Amino acid sequence: MTTGGPSYGERAEYGETDVCYRHPGRQSFTLCQRCGRTICPECQIASPVGVLCRDCVKQTAAGPKGAARVRRSARVAGRRFAALEYPVTMSIIAINVVVFVLQLLTHYYGSDGVTRALWYVPTYSLADGVHQVAPGALDGYPDGAYLNAEFQPWRMLTVMFTHSVGFIPHILFNMLALYMFGRNLEQLIGKWRFLALYLLAGIGGSLGVMLWGYADTSGLFTPTVGASGAIFGVLAATVVAFRSMNANVSSLVVLLAINFGIGFMPGANISWQAHLGGMVVGALAMWIIVQTRGPRLRTRQIVGLTALGVLLVALACAYLVVSPL
Repeated sequence: MTTGGPSYGERAEYGETDVCYRHPGRQSFTLCQRCGRTICPECQIASPVGVLCRDCVKQTAAGPKGAARVRRSARVAGRRFAALEYPVTMSIIAINVVVFVLQLLTHYYGSDGVTRALWYVPTYSLADGVHQVAPGALDGYPDGAYLNAEFQPWRMLTVMFTHSVGFIPHILFNMLALYMFGRNLEQLIGKWRFLALYLLAGIGGSLGVMLWGYADTSGLFTPTVGASGAIFGVLAATVVAFRSMNANVSSLVVLLAINFGIGFMPGANISWQAHLGGMVVGALAMWIIVQTRGPRLRTRQIVGLTALGVLLVALACAYLVVSPL
C-alpha cells in the first residue's frame, strides 16, 4: 500500500505550504506551537511550551503577562497593608484626612456641604416632627419657638470623622494623639478589638453631647465636630490596659487630665461633654476586654462588647422616650 507522504528512510520533499509565513522564500517543516504557522529558524523563539513564532510571543507579552503583572501588584499591595502592625489606626487616620480635605473644599466652594452632612447636633436625636422650644432655651427667641426635627442617629457615628476647618491644629492634634497611642493599643489588643473600642468610644462621645441636653437645653442646637471623643476613649483605654499590667500610668493620667481640663477654659469652644463620654465608654470597653482576655473567655468578651453596644444604641434613643424640650 502506498501513501501520499514519504516512507521511512526516504528524503522528504517540501510542499507548497512548507514555507515561513514571514519569509515565503524560506522552506521549513517547523510549526508554531500556538498558531500552527510554519516558521523558519530566524522566526523561531523557544519557550517552555515549545517553539513559538514572533507574533505569538508579542501577543502573550502584551496580554496575559501584563494582566498578571497588575494582579501581582494588587496582591503585593494588599499583603503589605495586611502586614502593617496597626492597619486600623492608619486607616482611621487616612479617612479623617480625606474627609477633612473634602470639608475644606466645600468650605471654600460649597457652603460647608460635607461638614453639615456629617456633623452632629443633638436635635438630630429628636423624633421626626415639630417640637416646641421653651422660652429662653434658644438664643434670639425669648418667647420660645417651634423646631422641625429630623431623626438622624447615624450622625453620632459620622461626626467622629470630621474636624473644624477654621482651626487646623484640631485635626493635627487629634491625628497625632491617635498615631501615638492608637497604634500601641491596637498592637496590644488586636485590630478588631481596637476597631470596636474606637467606634464605641466615638459613639460615647456623641452620647455625652446628647445627654447633656437634659441639663442645658441650649446645647441642643450646637453642632459638634471632631474625633476627640474617640481619641479620649483610646487614652482612657490605654490607662486601663496598662494599669491591668501593674504599669505606672501616672504620667498618662496627668496628660489625660490636662487635656480634659482644657475643655473648661473660657472661650475654648471645646466640647468637654464629648471628651467625658468618650473616656467613660473607652475605659468601660477596655475593662471588658481585660476581664475576658484569653481564648477560653472569647465568647464572654464578644457578648460583653455587644451588650455595651446595645446599651449605647438604647441610650441614643433616649430623646424618643423623654424629650429634653
